[in-house]
Amino acid sequence: MSRHPDRPASRETLEALSRIDGVDDSAWLDVIQKMDEVYSQLVQDEIALEEKNSQLEQSQQFIFSLLSAMSDVLVACDEAGRIEETNAALCELVGRHEAALRGVPLADLLADAAAADRLRHTLTTMERGGSTIEIDLRDAAGEPVPVDLNVTPRLNAAGQRVGHVFVGRPLGELKRAYQELREAHEALKRTQQQLLHSEKMASLGRLVAGVAHELNNPISFVLGNVHALQRYSTRLREYLAALHAGASGDEQARLRAKLRIDHLLADLPSLIEGTLEGAQRTADIVQGLKRFSAMDREERSAVDLNGVIERAIHWVRKGTAPSFVVHWSPGPPCLVTGSAGQLLQVLMNLVQNAYDAAAAQPAPALWITLQRDAGTVRLRLRDNGPGIASEHLSRLFDPFFTTKPVGKGTGLGLSISYGIVEQHGGRLTAGNPPEGGAEFVLELPCAGA
Repeated sequence: MSRHPDRPASRETLEALSRIDGVDDSAWLDVIQKMDEVYSQLVQDEIALEEKNSQLEQSQQFIFSLLSAMSDVLVACDEAGRIEETNAALCELVGRHEAALRGVPLADLLADAAAADRLRHTLTTMERGGSTIEIDLRDAAGEPVPVDLNVTPRLNAAGQRVGHVFVGRPLGELKRAYQELREAHEALKRTQQQLLHSEKMASLGRLVAGVAHELNNPISFVLGNVHALQRYSTRLREYLAALHAGASGDEQARLRAKLRIDHLLADLPSLIEGTLEGAQRTADIVQGLKRFSAMDREERSAVDLNGVIERAIHWVRKGTAPSFVVHWSPGPPCLVTGSAGQLLQVLMNLVQNAYDAAAAQPAPALWITLQRDAGTVRLRLRDNGPGIASEHLSRLFDPFFTTKPVGKGTGLGLSISYGIVEQHGGRLTAGNPPEGGAEFVLELPCAGA
């Protein structure tokens, strides 16, 4: 508790002074008033001093807690290189108490003369902004420990250099941290590739559902023709065997009529042509599937978006949405530079999402428009579903975010599609148009733009 000066007793003092001859009461009142003012100012100054002292103690405690919590070593030296202040990290590294380090030359903590020479050279050539240096300190066991130090001049109020501040971390810790960071980065890259592959396979699964239906027609046609050719070959062998055996003309005519050789020979060209057509159609479907399923192909070429949109609609409707009405009319060729397989994956995902969103409607439908202006292709896909909730708009392209029930979506389709579009130099956005439903807008630069 502070002590204040005793305040003068004004009344008693005035009565005592009034007895002094030659001095009237008004003069003594002025003196007493001034004494009261000085006393009040003295009390205020003492209170302010106590407040400043409390703030100073709090600041010192705060700085001390910061120094103690720092994991990096810290050393403050005077101009002669003697240690003035340090922290717990350095004390632990060198195995000395803070009190034992004060006043000790920093050079005494160095591992060898070479380290001392590097430190001396850095301090003499250092610019005002500071410098960095890697030197070896001796740890508690006397072993050299490489430390990466940031050296900064310490200035007084007049701007004159009065010492240096060293802040750094043992390189062993930095190397371990870097190694852990590198391993984490590699693991993240592997996980990303696995996620990309998983979504690719999910898209491929939707595609295969359509492919299976698409392959059924030509393969069934080829099988039917092959069975017919097999029957024809049996009859031809029987007829030719009779010819080679020297059958008479009447016998040959009888067999020719019985085996319907004339009809068989007339039917062969159409059977062969149909078989070849079915086989070629099957080969085309398989070739398209192989192109789509290539995981790491980064080939870029001129791609007509009309064809990509047609294939995306075709495969989604064949696979999971046979009743989906898509309002789309191909226009003149619209070329962009990119990967046809990756763009097909994006378009299939957008068409499939549109169907999933509108599936609950009596007549699920999708409207697709394609515009080209100022070197940009703009593709709009609008469904007649309920639209996108406002709280979901900002998270729509986040990985693993999905509004579909468990087992119905991975939450990766839109995120990966967004990344593919960005890699193609484009942009993918979503919103709720005035007409209702949800609308996705895909923008891509034109080929050669």
